[in-house]
Amino acid sequence: MAVEFSSSSFQNEVLSSDQPVLVDFWAEWCGPCKMIGPIVEELHNEYQGKAVIGKLNVDEHPDIAMNYGVRNIPTLLIFKGGEVVDKIVGAVPKNTIASKIDNQL
Repeated sequence: MAVEFSSSSFQNEVLSSDQPVLVDFWAEWCGPCKMIGPIVEELHNEYQGKAVIGKLNVDEHPDIAMNYGVRNIPTLLIFKGGEVVDKIVGAVPKNTIASKIDNQL
């Protein structure tokens, strides 16, 4: 299961990670988020040991979403070295997300 990021774990698990991190900003009521959720789970399993793949519920942690200017969901941000290095907005195919992760490895 993909990592569930929170306001309290974000600094340690995302910003301080020595691996690239993909954060899926989502909400329970979001239809496109439900479409991309299984893809995020698959990527989590496939990139084990190479990248951290997880989710952040914007309803439970609006402070983080606001801090990164997330206005539409799903938004996928890729972090490397504590900085946002790539961004995907909306439901996209798995290979699109994978190629963006691969670019950071």
